[in-house]
Amino acid sequence: MTGLLKIYVVGGAVRDALLGLPVKDRDYVVVGATPDQMRVHGFLPMGRDFPVFLHPDTHEEYALARTERKTAPGYTGFSFHASPDVTLEQDLLRRDLTINSIAQDANGDLIDPYGGRADLEARIFRHVSAAFAEDPVRILRVARFAARFTEFSVADETLSLMQQMVTSGEVDALVPERVWQELSRGLMEAKPSRMFMVLRDAGALARILPEIAVLDSVPQPAQHHPENDTLVNVMLVIDAAAQQSASLAVRFAALVHDLGKGTTSPEQGPKHIAHEAGSVALVEALCERLKIPGEVRDLAVMAAREHGNVECALEMRADPLVRMLERCDVFRKPARFMDLLLACEYEARGRTGAEEKPFPQRAFLQTVLATVQSIAAGEIAAAVSANHPGKPAEAIGQAIRTARVASVEAVMVHKKADPHH
Repeated sequence: MTGLLKIYVVGGAVRDALLGLPVKDRDYVVVGATPDQMRVHGFLPMGRDFPVFLHPDTHEEYALARTERKTAPGYTGFSFHASPDVTLEQDLLRRDLTINSIAQDANGDLIDPYGGRADLEARIFRHVSAAFAEDPVRILRVARFAARFTEFSVADETLSLMQQMVTSGEVDALVPERVWQELSRGLMEAKPSRMFMVLRDAGALARILPEIAVLDSVPQPAQHHPENDTLVNVMLVIDAAAQQSASLAVRFAALVHDLGKGTTSPEQGPKHIAHEAGSVALVEALCERLKIPGEVRDLAVMAAREHGNVECALEMRADPLVRMLERCDVFRKPARFMDLLLACEYEARGRTGAEEKPFPQRAFLQTVLATVQSIAAGEIAAAVSANHPGKPAEAIGQAIRTARVASVEAVMVHKKADPHH
């Protein structure tokens, strides 16, 4: 059915195949065709203004070869020209990186007009043309690719162009939803720290994620963090989470748990008061600005507020422990609390020399949670109601908390008697 059309596989599918990686999705470019010809061959148009079609059988995307022209700031400020006279080379020229500008024809032959294969072998991210600077999303894409392809580096001329895009203000045209889309994808790559380092080197981190960029100038107490640098510590933390295949919510919580250290100092108050209160406010503002999904936001706020308490859990008394569990809404959402413990464990291990360090707080708090969950709250409520006509909610709540505190105290007594249990 498509024998009369000139069809090429392009982009990531070709790149990944050449790198020996699994190919998940294929993108196709059709040269020399019109929209009417595509419809005649059974392809289904996806939109009125964009020349992309769905294959009638595979439902894969086929785009007509096109050129584009910058018409306004930002990644949406383009007009497209698609016609039978647009060549494959012209279509490839508008792409971001040379390694993404290689095509393959139906015979398996490669078309590589911009040196993509050489840059693959050299492990280099290099822009195809000066048109790279017209789309600020490409800064985020290069940073995300750095997190995925950990042996690659950014070409000097490409980094310089990214810096110019920041200086010119082009990066400020990024919309929050697109920032989060690329950020979330980068966090799920093999080494997320490389994404943030590329953004920092380009000067874009301070414009896109100023709450994280400010950590670059904040020292850490050397006795707790051998790196003596808050941003370096946070990068180690998110890489530790990535090594354990943590969920997106846990990785994001690990990223933002210490944001308050960028705006507070030791003189402002004791540990777990000043910087953690600041962290909560900054995390909430960041999540609001980037329109981050609720379940990701909620865990991040909890980690910012509670990570110090989790770290000190072995020294806490029973009543504060129970109140922490209640703040974390563990009786309705225990799985989220387990994610909190994971984020805190990665925070503890994301330090030079601490990669294999035990984190007994996690097992201890899991035991505490199981213990308080075993309290028969319904039976306690029934007993209190029988003795207090009118079912006073305050008395019921206090009786349940008293039982929970007593159960935690029993756990702590048992732990002291058998510290290796």
